[in-house]
Amino acid sequence: MNDRSLHPESLMMSYGYNPEWSEGAVKCPIFQTSTFVFKTAEEGKAFFEVAYGKRAQRANEKMGLIYSRLNNPDLEILENRLTLWDGAEDCAVFESGMSAISTVLLEYLKPGDLLLYSSPLYGGTEHFIQHVLTQFGVRIARFKTGQSEAQLDEVVRATGCADRLKMIYIETPANPTNDLIDIECCRRIADRFSTPDSRVMLAVDNTYFGPLWQHPLKHGADIVVYSATKYIGGHSDVIAGAVLGSFEVIKRIKALRTFLGNMAGPWTGWLLLRSLETLKPRMETQARNARHVAEFLARHPKVGRVNYLGFLDESDPVRYALFRKQCTSGGAMLSFDIKGTEKDAFAFLNHLRLIKLAVSLGSTESLAEHPATMTHCDLDDAEKEELNITERLVRISVGVEHHEDIINDIAQALEHVHPAVETDVYDITSKELEPV
Repeated sequence: MNDRSLHPESLMMSYGYNPEWSEGAVKCPIFQTSTFVFKTAEEGKAFFEVAYGKRAQRANEKMGLIYSRLNNPDLEILENRLTLWDGAEDCAVFESGMSAISTVLLEYLKPGDLLLYSSPLYGGTEHFIQHVLTQFGVRIARFKTGQSEAQLDEVVRATGCADRLKMIYIETPANPTNDLIDIECCRRIADRFSTPDSRVMLAVDNTYFGPLWQHPLKHGADIVVYSATKYIGGHSDVIAGAVLGSFEVIKRIKALRTFLGNMAGPWTGWLLLRSLETLKPRMETQARNARHVAEFLARHPKVGRVNYLGFLDESDPVRYALFRKQCTSGGAMLSFDIKGTEKDAFAFLNHLRLIKLAVSLGSTESLAEHPATMTHCDLDDAEKEELNITERLVRISVGVEHHEDIINDIAQALEHVHPAVETDVYDITSKELEPV
């Protein structure tokens, strides 16, 4: 049986590892070592020649282990397994999601280049783009979710430096609103401004959906970025990031990673290997739970707008068609407006008991936070209003607990919210809910 013929969830148990390498251990051990012994000086020379790009790897030449800043068995096996879900050629794993994101941006952008990016983004990414990249002379332009291809084209041309566009960076679904961006449309924009000598790269942050529910490389992305802390790790006990793409792309990313020194260590690699074995059942359970939670919220009189992709249907043909094209599930992330003010949103959050009041997402436990004052606090008030990140908005990452317990916790917390509201029944299929 050929390994690649198996489903990814089966390959997560053993792909890239042979028990004979480690005294018959059924699971890959933690290789807690900084350096590795060469059999001969000639072997060491050959390994370094390849590692530092002094020559290409020869046919049938096996690249050996040198130093854990360059390679480590836990890291290599993890990177091999992560490629399977996205159908990527190669992968680079980092010690945090932000180190993965910043390395990608620093590798492909230089002073004078133009970066086009979507909004909203994860707050840390947006801060890095606006306040760090610009210090190095990188020009930036942003577009909002929902803008047409013609409008995106105009955003680029209006900068006056369309010929310097080097990367489009998007996050879809968007955090925290679940807005979708057409990856193939962005690919067309990137191709329009590419030249024979300079390809405009398309990078997609796929953290919000994880490796199961969307595969950006199949829709034209060059680079997929993850905060592996989230669904890939899934237990709130590790910080990590991952970048996937072609051999050529990841070779460049790994080269910069080597000198920035932000690769993941063996403990991080081992923890993520453990988590990959349960990735699919965890995410499937979370997605089922999220559907129940969203339906409850949509009918509650103290809840207004519910942002949940599983509600999309033919009544919103454009967004529904995009959802059907790119996504295979509604996912486990949702956000909603409490009817009232920030005070009412805080009253809800402060009275949760089972659901934890914390940032992050994609873990086994359900988490709730207030984007406007927490993850997206760096946006100015006008941007928040424009992006529907209101003072009333609450974001929930649905976990693997029993859905009835999650709903009961939400219900009791909502009892502590006292806005003046009507007690109608609400239509759950509409993003902006209207009384039936």
